[in-house]
Amino acid sequence: QVQLVESGGGSVQAGGSLRLSCEASGRTSNRNAMGWFRGKEREFVAAIGWSGEITYYADSVKGRFSISRDNAKNTVDLQMNSLKPEDTAVYYCAARAGTGSHVYRFESHYDYWGQGTQVTVSS
Repeated sequence: QVQLVESGGGSVQAGGSLRLSCEASGRTSNRNAMGWFRGKEREFVAAIGWSGEITYYADSVKGRFSISRDNAKNTVDLQMNSLKPEDTAVYYCAARAGTGSHVYRFESHYDYWGQGTQVTVSS
């Protein structure tokens, strides 16, 4: 089993920034593909391959959000800039079992999920 814990959520005004972090523990592999999703519908936000060299973003956040990872610390971060009210949601970290050199954008591709962290952007 892999446990994922998100942190860094909060409230910010439109145009502001937040940085989310996801720490993995348990039977982790620093070669897991990782992703961020948001909302009840688990809308795809961003994904990163195990090496960190391959990333993929939803069109709605491209150019504003940046995903990165530190395999030595088993963490994946999501830097969110120029935040908009429509970015308000619970953000979830997800991990795919096994070695993940590719990036994955569908909820069904992931095996482990965190509990979520709330991001609220006011206008």
